[in-house]
Amino acid sequence: MDVLHLRGPLLVGPDEVVGQAWVLGGRLTLERPAGASTTRLDGWVLPGLVDAHCHVGIGPTGEVDDATSEAQARTDRDAGALLLRDAGSASQTRWIDEREDLPRIVRAGRHLARTRRYLRGLAHEVEPEDLVEHVRVEARRGDGWVKLVGDWIDRSRGDLAPCWPAHVLAAGVAAAHELGARVTVHQFGEEGVEDLLAAGVDGIEHGTGITSTTLAAVAAAGVAVVPTLVNIATFPGIADRGEPRFPRYAAHMRALHARRYENVAALHAAGVPVFAGTDAGSVLPHGLVVEELHELVAAGLSRTAALDAATWAARRWLGHPGLAEGASADLLVLDGDPRADLGVLRRPRVVLRGRLVHG
Repeated sequence: MDVLHLRGPLLVGPDEVVGQAWVLGGRLTLERPAGASTTRLDGWVLPGLVDAHCHVGIGPTGEVDDATSEAQARTDRDAGALLLRDAGSASQTRWIDEREDLPRIVRAGRHLARTRRYLRGLAHEVEPEDLVEHVRVEARRGDGWVKLVGDWIDRSRGDLAPCWPAHVLAAGVAAAHELGARVTVHQFGEEGVEDLLAAGVDGIEHGTGITSTTLAAVAAAGVAVVPTLVNIATFPGIADRGEPRFPRYAAHMRALHARRYENVAALHAAGVPVFAGTDAGSVLPHGLVVEELHELVAAGLSRTAALDAATWAARRWLGHPGLAEGASADLLVLDGDPRADLGVLRRPRVVLRGRLVHG
């Protein structure tokens, strides 16, 4: 059997480097196999990147066909994202799991949103009395995650507002936990963050409304945040479109955008687990994970911390190993040390299940 010889260095952790490794039968080993012919691949080796918030299988108006889903997954793969947490999709994408040439996906079922309080065609839209039942369905449909839409514009108020009464939110989270699923929640605004924490959610998506008032509680609870800064960059445009009818909402979205970097820096400094995600799929294109890493650095994270948010720590959080003995060889081979220059991530050679599939 031919063996792939990775001539390293291998970044097995933020500050842990080993000189070389081998790929045998699609899996990584740090022990030289005896008596096998080898193919050499030289370069800095990094675990495949994680996009911790994207949507394979949806477009701007909802479900897409399998060919489009495949193209989305391949675009992420070629950008180096080999593990995707799909934070809600209207499409059935289980067939991707059988493809050796496409990224692994950790699914959160389909979004659960309040009726007429989300982008049309993307979510199950339900009323509070039906939330728990739908949480149970999506907990069984997903891969250990459920995605709720926690706030959205309330047109009667002309601004962001929570979607769920606190007691309903708590019952929904409890139902997911009973089935062994974690719950993550879309949250833009400040109002409602306390209810999320009281309900025991496991993650917050976007998190632009986490301020000094709620930061300490988020950190104490160990709730993970995926800031999706490349998505938050769209807030000024959203504000411009909404201003004629909802000027208060528009001003609010601009304010959330203005303090986005400050908030992410504060989350990281407080010890909140921060992970890289793009929100690709509904509005944004796929393949933006490296742009998100640059955004995390712009927010004040070091390059190594930004890499951690998309590799070693992110994989532990999702229960997938990185460059470990016996792990699936899902990795990137780079022309330099990404801790010194994130630019090398733009030219990855991509190894998936032990095969060179791109670059």
